[in-house]
Amino acid sequence: MLAGVKRAEKAERIAKILDELHPLPPVPLRHRDPYTLLIAVVLSAQCTDQRVNQVTPHLFERASTAHEMLELSVPQIRSIIRPCGLSPSKSKNIRALSRILVDDYDGRVPDTFEELEALPGVGHKTASVVMMQAFRKPAFPVDTHIHRLAARWGLSSGRNVEQTEADLKRLFPVENWPKLHLQIIYFGRAQCPARSHDLSVCPICAWAATKKRIAEEAQRLPRSMRKLRSMRKPRS
Repeated sequence: MLAGVKRAEKAERIAKILDELHPLPPVPLRHRDPYTLLIAVVLSAQCTDQRVNQVTPHLFERASTAHEMLELSVPQIRSIIRPCGLSPSKSKNIRALSRILVDDYDGRVPDTFEELEALPGVGHKTASVVMMQAFRKPAFPVDTHIHRLAARWGLSSGRNVEQTEADLKRLFPVENWPKLHLQIIYFGRAQCPARSHDLSVCPICAWAATKKRIAEEAQRLPRSMRKLRSMRKPRS
């Protein structure tokens, strides 16, 4: 870690690295409009984006609006979304939130945090994704990738996702939140995984993480990786 580097300076350098590695990060969940995005994000809970993108074409072929979703029963929805996991609760939530959208919003998706978070199965992170990607309103969704990387890099204490979100919002310009949110996710998947990751050679962790953090995570590396790490020459 660079000695004496303030969080704001660290954040600026991290943003530049992410711009180089992931300059135009695509939205990972395929969708057509706010409603299909909302459903896709609900399905993504404890499920990979890849799996969601395999399931949603079949679901949206049957029902791509709240009105159409109400024509399906909960068991019918569940049979389609089963590969995403948690299908019993997700199918009930999808139909229940669709009923609310039809009854209270004429089928449209509301564009406020309060209204979105009142929908079944929609938490703050889901609402943040919809607000940001569907309505272009300021939001910084914090998923597991962002939460752990912010802690690794010393940008947040990592006590909880609420604190991480608040810390990141203070560190980065609001106009960069949509891009940065996706950049950190892609970086976490491609360059900075949760397990079997040698922080000492990571483009960001190598200098942003504390020496203590690097050493602690090195002890959790597989024996073969620890051996290779010990054979490397120390950085000058």
